[in-house]
Amino acid sequence: MSVARAGEFRSEQTDPHRWWALVVIALAQLMVVLDATIVNIALPSAQRALHMSDGNRQWVITAYSVAFGGLLLLGGRIADLVGRKRTFVAGLIGFAVASAFGGAATSAGMLYAARALQGVFAAVLAPSALSLLTTAFTDPRERGKAFGIYGALAGSGSAIGFIVGGVLTEFLNWRWCLYVNVPIAVVTVVGALVLLRDRPGNTGARLDVRGVVLGCGGLVAVVYGCSEAQPRGWTDPLVLGLLAVGVVLLTGFVWWQTRAPSPLLPLHVVRDRDRAGCFLTMMLAVVGMFGLYLFMTYYLQGILAYSPLRTGLAFLPLTAAIVVGSTQISARLLRHVAPRALLVPGMLLAAGGLLLLTRLTVDSRYVSEVLPALLLMGLGMGLTYMPVFATATAGVAPRDSGVTSATVNTSQQVGGSIGTALLNTIATTSGAAYITARLRGPADRPRVVSEGIVHGYTVALWWAAGVMLLAALVAGLMVKGRAPERGAPAEAAVPESVG
Repeated sequence: MSVARAGEFRSEQTDPHRWWALVVIALAQLMVVLDATIVNIALPSAQRALHMSDGNRQWVITAYSVAFGGLLLLGGRIADLVGRKRTFVAGLIGFAVASAFGGAATSAGMLYAARALQGVFAAVLAPSALSLLTTAFTDPRERGKAFGIYGALAGSGSAIGFIVGGVLTEFLNWRWCLYVNVPIAVVTVVGALVLLRDRPGNTGARLDVRGVVLGCGGLVAVVYGCSEAQPRGWTDPLVLGLLAVGVVLLTGFVWWQTRAPSPLLPLHVVRDRDRAGCFLTMMLAVVGMFGLYLFMTYYLQGILAYSPLRTGLAFLPLTAAIVVGSTQISARLLRHVAPRALLVPGMLLAAGGLLLLTRLTVDSRYVSEVLPALLLMGLGMGLTYMPVFATATAGVAPRDSGVTSATVNTSQQVGGSIGTALLNTIATTSGAAYITARLRGPADRPRVVSEGIVHGYTVALWWAAGVMLLAALVAGLMVKGRAPERGAPAEAAVPESVG
């Protein structure tokens, strides 16, 4: 690394505002992650108010996830070209406007459009937030603390979404699940303009338009196909067609990236063994995590008859455990131990939590049978998120930090889409088979149906636990990096050839 480059890194480390900048970045990340789930609890109220059909209501969720997951690579590269601070502020403003538009929706189509716009601006905002964090904190000790906080919010944001959604829906109305983003965004924009520092964008580079079409088109097709698999089934012609198109486009994308003069995703980013292992571990972990969110929300409201607020509060221990695991365990230990020494135990703990939930029945109690599983799951994910974010973004040239951050977020979104669709299909199929085999007459129908639903959840949770164990195996075999304090300094981790 050149002396000038090393000096740039040191000057960033001595920036007196960097910890306040972390607060700004963390608020933006929380808003993006929270919005993936905050409307879930409010969805029944919104459906009644806007007269949505049961078949179309999923678009409130799908429109956001498809736009977000499909456009992340583009958003990350725009951050690298234009400048991360500019992209961050533009994403915040756009997200706030889209949220206000959705909160004021007078028709279902207006709400779907607003959610899609939220996804578009989230795809710009999320990678620029993570890349700003990556370039601001390069000292191993500070990096551990910063990524511990970021990982805690990234891991617990979905659970916080359930809590906030429950509170707003119960005491105000469903529209505030969207309006709440506006004041958060305003505060964050002001903070970003005052506190954030960034290098100028790589103005000499050109946007890889063909890569955008192939890569983003392929991701949109895959995420959309997985979303449609939930209501239609995996053998539906539309679902199969979307997945096939997605595979073809992504194959073409990889081929083109080896030849493009300014690739959208430089392949050296994913060729690194540690980084590729983190991407894959993240994707598999989120498959299991979304399984937990999906089935526990249904179980608490549908089987235990919890209110939306009580359901949200039931996830509070999970959120607390993720925060403790990320900030008090991972952030303290990552300086001294290799990343896989946290990732493997984290995934094993999370798998153990899911296995505890496979014992659920219609008569289970929250304190004795649900709570221990949530605590195990939270600690496991807290041990996982922080080292994944820190390791995946370590040693990346500043000009590639945006697209690298986008790839981490993409692995989350693709994992969430696949996990939700796959596990929901398993639960529905298993539950229907159980009910068909045991239903004897109308008198026992309510009990058998409830038992069948819970049986479907537990079968899907077995599969989710298996995916978590696979994530532990991937992390153990692929992530070979050393502890930061035993390896090279963070400044020296950026290769001269790619910087």
